[in-house]
Amino acid sequence: MKTTKIIFWTSTILLSGLLLFSSAMYLFQHGNVEEIYQGLGFPTYLIYPSAIAKITAVIVLLFFYKSKLKEWAYAGLFFDFLLAFFAHIMINDGQHMLAIVAMLLLITSYISGKKLTN
Repeated sequence: MKTTKIIFWTSTILLSGLLLFSSAMYLFQHGNVEEIYQGLGFPTYLIYPSAIAKITAVIVLLFFYKSKLKEWAYAGLFFDFLLAFFAHIMINDGQHMLAIVAMLLLITSYISGKKLTN
């Protein structure tokens, strides 16, 4: 039980840090992120909503222990990371590894969190 709790909190905090770093980049280095989005073929008006969604997901993951909202946050992040992975693969820019790391952290956090609540 103690090991599961350590795994859960470690993966969740690392995932949260990754999401907050990403959101800060979206908000404070908008020009650079705009170029990345254009290179991926994404509309640039999605940058700010993506940053807000990631910050909201961090809040939900850290503070809503037993909630359907937490399930939705995990699902949303899963699709975000999955689509990011394939977007980077399609343009062959070599940036897909960060999406894989994020996905591994997400899955680890989700599975260990489920073990703790059951």
